[in-house]
Amino acid sequence: MGENFLSLDDIVLSHERLPIRTECRFPRLGFLEKSSDSQDIPEVVLKKRRVLSVELPKVYREGWRTVFNADPNVVDLHKMGPYYYGLGSQMLHFDSPENPEIAQTLLQTFIGRFRRNMDSSQNAYNEDTSALVERLDCLEKALFTSGQSGLNSFQSWEKGQASQLTASSLVLNYRKRKITDLQP
Repeated sequence: MGENFLSLDDIVLSHERLPIRTECRFPRLGFLEKSSDSQDIPEVVLKKRRVLSVELPKVYREGWRTVFNADPNVVDLHKMGPYYYGLGSQMLHFDSPENPEIAQTLLQTFIGRFRRNMDSSQNAYNEDTSALVERLDCLEKALFTSGQSGLNSFQSWEKGQASQLTASSLVLNYRKRKITDLQP
């Protein structure tokens, strides 16, 4: 997933707070928080320098990875964070020994939930889908909406309510050139 600075989803995702730990002292800077040296700093700051280390959010830690590997369909991803896949892919940019496991869990979670989500989107014609959609991540919601619009378009085509096919304006304005027109 590439960054798109004009996308509202990417803007919201980049402001997700991550738990971090400072790796060096900051003299004469004052205290950000006296109780501990673990702070919540936006992700953009963390990519600039190597003076901070990122702690994994709880949803990407080993305990939750085993839940996702067992059955990813039982987890409410929207409750865990509406940008589970986006934040997870951004977490892979930080140096962590758990990156391969996180990447594998993200992929297997998406694969495990994709079929069910698309089946639900294709079989819920003219039904209330709010209960299905409320547990989905933003990426899954976009895929669900795309599946629903495809189903609705197919149903309207099947009923004969789709617009009639018309010839393109290029084809209508096309005329054969005569060889005498080409010679000077």
